[in-house]
Amino acid sequence: MKDLSDYSLKGHNTFGIEARCTRFLEYSSEEEACRVASILRQGDTPYLIIGGGSNLLLTRDFEGVVIHSACKGIEQRGSHLVCGSGEKWDDIVSESISRGLYGAENLSLIPGEVGASAVQNIGAYGVEVKDLVWSVRAVEIATGNICVMENAECCYSYRMSRFKTDWKNKYLIVSVEYAFSEAFEPRLDYGNIRAELKRQGIAEPTAQQLRSTIIGIREAKLPDPKVEGNAGSFFMNPIVGRAKYEELARQYEGMPHYDIDDAHVKIPAGWMIDQCGWKGKSLGRAGVHSKQALVLVNRGGATGDEIVALCRRIQQDVSQRFGIDILPEVNMI
Repeated sequence: MKDLSDYSLKGHNTFGIEARCTRFLEYSSEEEACRVASILRQGDTPYLIIGGGSNLLLTRDFEGVVIHSACKGIEQRGSHLVCGSGEKWDDIVSESISRGLYGAENLSLIPGEVGASAVQNIGAYGVEVKDLVWSVRAVEIATGNICVMENAECCYSYRMSRFKTDWKNKYLIVSVEYAFSEAFEPRLDYGNIRAELKRQGIAEPTAQQLRSTIIGIREAKLPDPKVEGNAGSFFMNPIVGRAKYEELARQYEGMPHYDIDDAHVKIPAGWMIDQCGWKGKSLGRAGVHSKQALVLVNRGGATGDEIVALCRRIQQDVSQRFGIDILPEVNMI
C-alpha cells in the first residue's frame, strides 16, 4: 500500500494540471482497501476517491486525502470477467475480444479505469457500460464491510449511478464483474461507424475490425492527452423534450439528434458548441479542440480555473442561443 505526503497529482489527471494533496493512499488488494477505510474512519480530513484522472479537473490543491485503486487482475467465470478496479478499461475491451467475449467493442479507447467505469457509466456509440456491469465489489468505508452491489442497485442512467449521488465517497471499489455475450452482435447504427466501415470495404466486421474502426474514429477526432491535456468529452449531451427538439429542428435544418423515446431526444452538445463558433477557439491558455467541440484542452500551462472559465463561457453561449443548459461530465474539484 502506498501512503505518501504532500503528493503531486499532475500524473493523476489527464488535463496535466499541477496540484498537490496532503496525503495520498493507494490500495492494491481488498485487504489494503480495508486498511485505507480504517484510516479514513480515524480522522475527519476530507477525502477524494479518484480513478485514472480522465474525468477530473483540478482547480486547486486538495487539502485532504486522495485515494486511488491499484487493484489488478482479470478472472474469467464463463462469459463473465471479474476485473480489478485499477485495471485500464481499454485493456478489458481488448482482453474480452481475445477471449471470444463480446459487447464492449463500441467502448474501445475510452480512457480511465475499471472502477471509474462503474461509477460514471461510461458510454460511446450507442453502448453504455451499464449493459455489461453485473456487479460491483467494494469496501464500505464507514464499517469496513465487503459489499457486493448488483447492477439494479446501482440505478444506472446516462453518465450516472448511485456512486455519484447517495453512495458518493462511501465505498472503495475493489473489482467489477462484467457480463459479456459469447455471440458477436455488432452495433453499427450510431455516429459514422457504418460510413467508416464502408470506406474500408468491410460489410460484416469482426469484433476486432469493429474495435479497430472505433479506435480510428476516436483517434481522428480526439487529442492525445500526452500531447494536449484534456479529459475527453467535457460536457454531457443534453436530453430535451420532443417539443423543444422540434422547435430547434425548424430553425436548424439537418440538426443531428438521437431519439431516446417518444417524448425525449438527445442533442449533441458538441454540435451546439460548434454552432456557437467555439470549435478551435481559445480563452487564454484553455481552448476547444479543433476537430471535436465537445473537448476542452489545455493549450499549455492552463490552470483549472482557466478551464472552468472557458466552460462557463461556452455554457452561457449555448444557453443564450438554444435555450438549453449543457452540464459538465467532468468532475471539477
